[in-house]
Amino acid sequence: MASGEGKKSKDNASGEGKKSKANASGGAKKKEVKRETGLGLTNSKDENFGEWYSEVVVNAELIEYYDISGCYILRPWAMSIWEIMQVFFDAEIKKMNIQNCYFPLFVSPGVLQKEKDHVEGFAPEVAWVTKSGESELEVPIAIRPTSETVMYPYYSKWIRGHRDLPLKLNQWCNVVRWEFSNPTPFIRSREFLWQEGHTAFATKAEADAEVLDILELYRRIYEEFLAIPVVKGRKSEHEKFAGGLYTTSVEAFIPNNGRGIQGATSHCLGQNFAKMFEINFENEKGEKGMVWQNSWAYSTRTIGVMVMVHGDDKGLVLPPKVASYQVIVIPVPYKDADTKGIFDACAATVDTLSKAGIRAKADFRDNYSPGWKYSHWEMKGVPLRIEIGPKDLANSQVRAVRRDNSAKIDIPSAKLVEQVQEMLDNIQQNLFDIAKQKRDASVETVRTWDEFVGALSQRKLILAPWCDEEEVEKDVKARTKGEIGAAKSLCSPFDQPELPEGTICFASGKPAKKWTYWGRSY
Repeated sequence: MASGEGKKSKDNASGEGKKSKANASGGAKKKEVKRETGLGLTNSKDENFGEWYSEVVVNAELIEYYDISGCYILRPWAMSIWEIMQVFFDAEIKKMNIQNCYFPLFVSPGVLQKEKDHVEGFAPEVAWVTKSGESELEVPIAIRPTSETVMYPYYSKWIRGHRDLPLKLNQWCNVVRWEFSNPTPFIRSREFLWQEGHTAFATKAEADAEVLDILELYRRIYEEFLAIPVVKGRKSEHEKFAGGLYTTSVEAFIPNNGRGIQGATSHCLGQNFAKMFEINFENEKGEKGMVWQNSWAYSTRTIGVMVMVHGDDKGLVLPPKVASYQVIVIPVPYKDADTKGIFDACAATVDTLSKAGIRAKADFRDNYSPGWKYSHWEMKGVPLRIEIGPKDLANSQVRAVRRDNSAKIDIPSAKLVEQVQEMLDNIQQNLFDIAKQKRDASVETVRTWDEFVGALSQRKLILAPWCDEEEVEKDVKARTKGEIGAAKSLCSPFDQPELPEGTICFASGKPAKKWTYWGRSY
């Protein structure tokens, strides 16, 4: 699952095969060397996952580090991935009659503290504005960690009768959560981009149905766009959204370090917030009732999960559906070759592919060698490279090289669009298949505490029968606390294996009620 390639590549990203010690020298010199020779990554994904990830996100030009810890600059290469997912999701929620809006970034303390469980869940992460210029603010103002308390006072104002329902709003925005533990680009950052949907219904049945409809869209983002297998399920009472009724999620897994990662969440808030914010309505019969609410979100964390799952020792590996450029075309002129003819063929190739709706670009930079360009675009993860040299020109063909498995194929110019599209479809599917195969190989079903501890030490995604008691879950966390973090429940899958009568909980020995995924997580 983790690399998009079955074997670890011994080559660095340079395409030249040898790893230079100069690349480890650091600082400005490192950048200078890289610019001249196209040297690749100094860390291997299998040997030093954390350092590898930090290198890939910078070298692939997804992010740049910022001078405030935990904040990152999202470069165009990352934003284009975000925008592709946004176009898909925005169109889908509009089909569900959900409208976009925008609420302010600031929250007054009185409103934030209205829902006790909710504010307790977020309190450590809330950033506060306390000064304006040199003067202290009379009342400090919070910056939204999420927008329930920002939006719901106005839902109470706008919803009066059954004709005002359902109210279905979404906003694309940033939120701030002042994380202190291990900030990681895309995965845990102090500010991130997301969409957050907030809906209100007259009945619980409508709210329940929407929770699952949205969760299915999140599954599609991960599986159909990012080529990452996920498990759909329900969070435990202990892990659910603070102040909500129940939380559903899509959960991914990173085999390289044995950590689960919550991909996106869809919450049914029940009537808790309606009670606190007095969101009441009158039904057709003139009876007063409280609304049922949902909130749901996915964020730029999606990009980090994609890097971790598919990247390899040459850099990023992009699924074609989310790649800014799906095809990079590189001229390979030799001495005395018809350079103009080769360049014209490259431009014509890009034109043909673009007209067919394939995102293609030619790299005509004359200050870099073809070999350097290969490495550069491999680092950036472009799914397909097309090379055109004198032989290709003479034979009216192009050479195509896949990023996911380095397979090469010569394509006749007459069949260009058809064969390139087929290759892109194959790459997309292959990335998903390999990721699923690696994820599935990491799943271990256990029935006892000893088996659980053994599987945890082997960095497995653990499926275990559980009594569904919060105290037992807290105990599991306490008993597995160690240097690399405690284990917790990830979700109880909707797709439940059979639970034979008399099955006992792996941790408490009480009767088990369900199968639940456990593991360490981000």
